[in-house]
This record gives sequence, C-alpha cells and structure tokens, in this order.
Amino acid sequence: MSLINTEIKPFNATAYHNGKFVPVSSEDLKGKWSVVVFYPADFTFVCPTELGDLADHYDTFKSLGVEIYAVSTDTHFTHKAWHDTSDTIAKIRYPMIGDPTGTITRNFDVMIEEEGLALRGTFVIDPEGQIKLCEIHDNGIGRDAKELLRKVQAAQYVANHPGEVCPAKWTPGEATLAPSLDLVGKI
Repeated sequence: MSLINTEIKPFNATAYHNGKFVPVSSEDLKGKWSVVVFYPADFTFVCPTELGDLADHYDTFKSLGVEIYAVSTDTHFTHKAWHDTSDTIAKIRYPMIGDPTGTITRNFDVMIEEEGLALRGTFVIDPEGQIKLCEIHDNGIGRDAKELLRKVQAAQYVANHPGEVCPAKWTPGEATLAPSLDLVGKI
C-alpha cells in the first residue's frame, strides 16, 4: 500500500540538534512542510555525502518554510559523536533523530529487518502531516538535495494552486498544466 496522502504515524524520539539532545515527535512535523530523510547508519560512506549536501542547501529549504529531519537507527549519542568528529556532518544544522528501536523507520516502511538499518527513504510531508512525496531506493544510490528541493517546490506549488499540476522538470516560474479534456492527447 502506498504511503502517499496518508498521515504520518505517531512517534516520540530524541534528536541531536544544535549541540543539544531534544525531543522530537510526529507532532513537530505538523504545521509546516517537513522533509524526513532516512539513511542506513552514521560513520558510513554515502550517508555523509547526502547529509552534507542537504546541509549545504539547508538555508534554501528553510526559506521555503521547510524543516529537514535526518533519521537512522543509530542513537542520538552516536549522532553527536559523528557530528563531533566529521567536518561534513559538523555542517548539519537540522535535527538528526535517533531511532534505535526502529519505530519511525518501520512507520515509514523503510526498515531492512535482517540488518536493523533503514533504506534510503525521502519523504515530503505537508503541514497537515500528510506524506506528499515518497522516494525509496537501494542504499548504494545517493540522493541530490537540488532535485529534492525542486520536488518540494512542486509539492508546495500544487498545494497552493488547486487545479494545477507541475510537469516533468518543472521549476518555479515555469508553466504548469491545468488538467482538462482539452489537454487529452495534446501534450
């Protein structure tokens, strides 16, 4: 069953954020746009490249009213240790949620049960707590923050412009489509 347009399931966790351990719950993801990025583990290879890329684009996400949450099945203590020892991870200013029980990872259906690790899953959540984008792929394939940013902008545009949709490769300022009988077979 697809997670698209479903409400996020309840969770409570601890995150490492701005030098502190802070509580984070499913309720924190509501009332604003959120991006939840699952990754397999701290102190690995592809993960820091992705999280660093998100850190480099964080101000742009924030300017759109979007908070980013990184989640792995590591503890918040491990997130702090990684933040303290890696120049790439030290750039991160968004919450890094610890999910050692796998509750959140299972809620988003990205748990690799036999390994106790998450797949690379990306979820865009609207202010009502509904999942609007879900991308899950093999752990050997890194993600691109610029492409995610474009998808967030498209999701926000569609939410703010009922009756319009964003075609492939759409970027802000480009033409959208208004689905109608007149367009059938003409695109």
